[in-house]
Amino acid sequence: MIDVLAVGEILIDFTENGLSGQNNKVFEANPGGAPANVLAALNKHGKRGALVAKVGNDGFGRILLSALKEAGVDSTYVAVDDNALTTLAFVQTFEGGEREFSFYRDRTADVMLTRDDIPLDAVHDSRIIHFGSVSLSSDPARDAVHYMIDEAQRMGKFISFDPNYRPFLWSDAEEAKKEVLWGISKANLLKIADNEIEWLLGTTDYEAGARKLLDNNPALLGIAVTLGPDGSFLLSREEKVFAHTFNEIKPVEKTGAGDTFFGTFLLSVLDNNLALPEGKEAEFALRRANAAATLITTKKGALKVMPEKEEVDALLKA
Repeated sequence: MIDVLAVGEILIDFTENGLSGQNNKVFEANPGGAPANVLAALNKHGKRGALVAKVGNDGFGRILLSALKEAGVDSTYVAVDDNALTTLAFVQTFEGGEREFSFYRDRTADVMLTRDDIPLDAVHDSRIIHFGSVSLSSDPARDAVHYMIDEAQRMGKFISFDPNYRPFLWSDAEEAKKEVLWGISKANLLKIADNEIEWLLGTTDYEAGARKLLDNNPALLGIAVTLGPDGSFLLSREEKVFAHTFNEIKPVEKTGAGDTFFGTFLLSVLDNNLALPEGKEAEFALRRANAAATLITTKKGALKVMPEKEEVDALLKA
């Protein structure tokens, strides 16, 4: 049984990493992609994750397949496309760990995922199905993900969704909102950032925004809202639980922080027999997810530098 089957993009994040001898910026090839990052975070805590994705038959594709193996992520369902190049992104970093992305993704491999690449047997054999909105920004990947999520819902699977909104991947902001709202309508658990609520609903009252999404989407059991340095909260139909984060630790780069948070939070859902944690258990789940997300920001990259369980536990105890 697969604990979490994720579908979506896998790519190389070329992360800014110092200057060369000629005073040029140096970019390091870091394996990444939100769905893969979520699975890598889960693996650090002993959970089995598998990825449905596509890479090119090139050097970067081979780097990604090797990185998945190293991270303990099952790559059985990662297709290799002989006619498309592996997707690339360049990440420039600023003070405080904030980033600016430049994607090279015009008909690259992750976009070329099709229905034929969707393993319905693996969907059937998985406890949680996870996806984000990057793969919803272009066809044929959008159609493939729609197909997989509709089938997962028909099978009665627990579905988790992270908008992970990247505006420069969309030609039309209204189309992006339509697809994100479709994703939310399919989910049993939503993880969303404060700025994504502001973009989607036009409000900075994040609790009110989350409650509106909860009220409008009957499949949703709860919403985990990340607030950056202000912590996170879980809003369910019964309660709101808040947890502070670890602001004494200063970030170097924030790539993968949200993915690490969500992957670590999903641990509690898996251990709670696919029910949301409540009360003190929910507070612990948020606190642990905050700790893991904080630790990933102290390093450059994401997939290959996920914090170990022992690191997360040590930060919680400290």
